[in-house]
Amino acid sequence: MFTGIIEELGHVASIEIKGQQRRVTISSPKLAKELKQGDSISVSGVCLTAVDISKNSFTCDLARETWLRTSFSRLKPNAQLNLELPMRANGRFDGHFVQGHVDGIGRVTSFEEVTDGNDYVLQISVPSELTRYIVAKGSLAIEGISLTVAAIDGTNVSVAIIPHTAEVTNLRSLTPGDPVNLEADVIAKYVEKMIGAEKSEGSITIEKLVRAGF
Repeated sequence: MFTGIIEELGHVASIEIKGQQRRVTISSPKLAKELKQGDSISVSGVCLTAVDISKNSFTCDLARETWLRTSFSRLKPNAQLNLELPMRANGRFDGHFVQGHVDGIGRVTSFEEVTDGNDYVLQISVPSELTRYIVAKGSLAIEGISLTVAAIDGTNVSVAIIPHTAEVTNLRSLTPGDPVNLEADVIAKYVEKMIGAEKSEGSITIEKLVRAGF
């Protein structure tokens, strides 16, 4: 489990192709020191397993499915990656619940600085099947970053980006058309499933949602 608060901006050191599998080595001077073989780490929103670790880098194996169904298909040496270690059970919870399971791929439409301001606006197009989980002011993980949706119009999503987020993530390295990993808020998925089950059995009430913790 992750929170979408990026701890380090890593870089692709190398990509080795082994049959249908790829082995990616990621430069990570800060977080590599905290990893042990077999540990999980969020890499631009994808939960991966560190298999080889050195002082300043770690290596992960990517199945063909992972390569094709995530934004990793655009990776090349020196590409920037958002890194986050799993949430500690005794730590403060920032961001929102992020599992590292990519629900779909969005495409960058634009990333522009706000006129007369230091903030940015990120606009992406999202798969139509994900729009039911996305609401204005709701949470959405983009490239592993916990972000708040500013507006959604059809399949077009706008997100306000503060200077700090732009500085410590890979967002400024993206260009129009680039794929980005998307993970919808898991709470929205559970609510949808619960409502579907209740509809099949009868009516759903606010009291039932409250009892379920929503």
